[in-house]
Amino acid sequence: MAKVMIICSKHFYDRINKIKEELEGMGHEVMLPNSFDEPFCEERMKTISVEEHFKWKREMMLLHEPKIKENDAVLVLNFEKKGIPNYIGGATFMEIVKAWELEKDIYFYRDFPNCSFTDELKGMNPFLINGDLRRINDTVN
Repeated sequence: MAKVMIICSKHFYDRINKIKEELEGMGHEVMLPNSFDEPFCEERMKTISVEEHFKWKREMMLLHEPKIKENDAVLVLNFEKKGIPNYIGGATFMEIVKAWELEKDIYFYRDFPNCSFTDELKGMNPFLINGDLRRINDTVN
C-alpha cells in the first residue's frame, strides 16, 4: 500500500478524519496537513503582526518538500468553499506543484476547479477519483 499525504484548505480539515480512517482501513499510511492540529493558526499569527504572519507562512511553505518527499502520493481534498466548487487555494496549489516536481502520484478527490490555474492542474495529469478512495489502490505507483 501507499503513504498518502492529505492536502487541502484548512476549511476542509473537519472532513479529514473520516477520509483518513477509510484510507488506513485500506492499508495506506496517512500524513496530515501541516497545520492540522491548529487549523486557524494563520489567523492568530495575523493578529500578532505582519512579520509573524509571514514568518509562520514561510515556515509552513518550507515544510512542503520534506513532507511530500516522505510520501508516495498526495490526496487533494477539493470541496466547495464559499460557493466555489472544487476549491483549491494558493498553499494547496503550491503543494500540488511540489508533488508534481517530486514525481509523486496526485489524486483529486473531486473534479478540477474552474480557476485561473485549471490548465496547470490538468497539465500535471492527476488522477480524478470522484470521491472513490478505492481508486487510489488501483493506480498508486
